[in-house]
Amino acid sequence: MLSLSEMAVDVLTTSDGREKTARSRRHAADWFAAREAGESPEIGRAVPPMQPSRPARPELLDPRQMPKRKPGTPQGRIAMLHAVAHIELNAVDLHWDIIARFADIPMPVGYYDDWVKAADEESKHFNLMCDCLEDVGSHYGALPAHAGMWRAAEDTAEDFMGRLAVVPMVLEARGLDVTPGMIALFTKAGDAQAVAALETIYAEEVHHVAYGSKWFHFLCGRHEMDPKLAFHDLVGRYFHSSLKPPFNEEKRAEAGLPPDFYWPLT
Repeated sequence: MLSLSEMAVDVLTTSDGREKTARSRRHAADWFAAREAGESPEIGRAVPPMQPSRPARPELLDPRQMPKRKPGTPQGRIAMLHAVAHIELNAVDLHWDIIARFADIPMPVGYYDDWVKAADEESKHFNLMCDCLEDVGSHYGALPAHAGMWRAAEDTAEDFMGRLAVVPMVLEARGLDVTPGMIALFTKAGDAQAVAALETIYAEEVHHVAYGSKWFHFLCGRHEMDPKLAFHDLVGRYFHSSLKPPFNEEKRAEAGLPPDFYWPLT
């Protein structure tokens, strides 16, 4: 059996989206089968690439070059599904990357359980979005996509707490803010498949934000740091934008993010 870090690098170096997520789900199944058998598989060491392998399409554009589409039109809804698929594929890589990138830092086995589970769920989310796109005659790669999403991973490649602060606690928390509006839009359009997929994503993303908050607080305790002050410092250092309301305060609280963490950063 591969070490967990080797599994992570296997996913990160696979370019095709469907194949990447198939490997991700297979490795997650192997990890949890071993855990249920009472084993703690080896975490190991493997060097993750600075950039994960990606398919030739979609074309990646600077966020300012991304075409604007009206969300109320069929083309606008396809663009929205495509954007979510792209986010989910990035999330698969981000969750495997945090496992391999910081494997030299001793962490409880529950930490690895959480991120393997998150990577498995993000893989499912990507496939759900691809199914929705294919159902309306499109596919992942048919439209351009946002090139800036991996920047947070590059910026925090040597800062474990910075990675936890920016990726799950800022970027994924943003998903909790915007997904209810997307669900309403697809409900109005009568697209039951997209609504069901987005509701699955919405329910499971709360856990991913919660994993970030839990392990960020764990490391703050280890280093005797004030979590709120550390969070503000790290987000100020690595997040190249301001946080924008409205916030889904209920779901953020459920994920362990109180308002005094994010409101001061607006």
